[in-house]
Amino acid sequence: MSRFDSFVADSARLGRLVVQPRMGFGRPPDMLAGLAQLALLDFPVVGTLTVDSYTRVGDHHTPLAQLAAGIELNGYPLVSHPVEVTRAMLDQLPGPAFPVQVRHGTALPLHIFRRLVEVGLDVTEGGPVSYCLPYSRLPLADTVAAWSQGCRFLAGETESCHIESFGGCLLGQLCPPSLLVAMTVLEGCFFRQHGIGHLSLSYAQGTLPEQDRGAMLALRELAQDYLADTTWHIVLYTYMGLFPRTPNGATRLIRDSAVLARDAGCERLIVKTVSEAWQIPSVSENVAALRLASAESAGPPAPATEADFGYREEILAEARSLIDAVLGLHRDVGTALVEAFARGLLDVPFCLHQDNAGATTCLIDERGALVWGSRGRLPLPAGPTRAEQGELTSDRLFGMLNHVARHYDDLPDHALDPR
Repeated sequence: MSRFDSFVADSARLGRLVVQPRMGFGRPPDMLAGLAQLALLDFPVVGTLTVDSYTRVGDHHTPLAQLAAGIELNGYPLVSHPVEVTRAMLDQLPGPAFPVQVRHGTALPLHIFRRLVEVGLDVTEGGPVSYCLPYSRLPLADTVAAWSQGCRFLAGETESCHIESFGGCLLGQLCPPSLLVAMTVLEGCFFRQHGIGHLSLSYAQGTLPEQDRGAMLALRELAQDYLADTTWHIVLYTYMGLFPRTPNGATRLIRDSAVLARDAGCERLIVKTVSEAWQIPSVSENVAALRLASAESAGPPAPATEADFGYREEILAEARSLIDAVLGLHRDVGTALVEAFARGLLDVPFCLHQDNAGATTCLIDERGALVWGSRGRLPLPAGPTRAEQGELTSDRLFGMLNHVARHYDDLPDHALDPR
């Protein structure tokens, strides 16, 4: 088991949720200062080294020029800074007692993976689909090939490398849970095929807690079926769509994501901050959000409800149908993923990438749940038709995009616990 996996597993055995920010700064002293503050916290925390947007697209010259000109970056240029500079920074942190994950957002990850190994780290995230369709114009076949090469490199360089699939966060919102669950399991299968044995499987908080809890019950069962020969855990993301604009609304949403993580048995939570809607969060804002999430997740989980199990059955059936349809296309998981999107057997709602069929849509129904509007050619069990759910108009789409933010912002200030 990797050091990172051991840290998460030990925390889970103690009944403690591991919390983690999304944080990156351009200058090594600033990055060190941020990570050092996290390392001093008295609850389980994973540090984050998020790379900047230039590095994500393979530009390793502009970041240092920007910093020399006094211009701040939105992340740490891992490839641009000399290896010895980053190593010296990381050597000042507690080591195994404080794992650090590299988060990067690039469809072509090999250059980041090489530097990750050079500076002594072994935890990262992303995926051949989840970091292509939402963020890149590159052909899916190219990113699958690049991630195949990158995973084989990591597997050959270290036995402890851990990759977190971003597949459970596709586009951040308005995606039915069954597709999120299927995609994170399929990317897990892809990683395993290329030698990565330590995984985490992501899921993004949606619009209805009962549906989210059911989805993570289904995800855990599918991971046990398809990834039994790997070490894995589930990581929940605080809502990835439009965030509440009021401090009270954002605080309530962060609190609810922590309770959701606890009740769903998640081992790790990626936490947002109260300033998420209008600026890049400061270190102090990240620390405050982590404290809130850790405190709210303490205590025993609430028992699963009949509604949770109902959503579990529905999501489990749909996700298994998608996974089996894809894996049945080819022995090589990457080839199968490319073929599945070409045939429309995988199709992400509202995704404009050229390799996505664009025949599916998602709606929020009267319960507040995310459901299929149009199913395109997805190989799914029979379900409600679009006519039964109602038409998708531009006004309805706008309302759905703002559904969560509006709900939390509109709660009265005295509603300290909106659950």
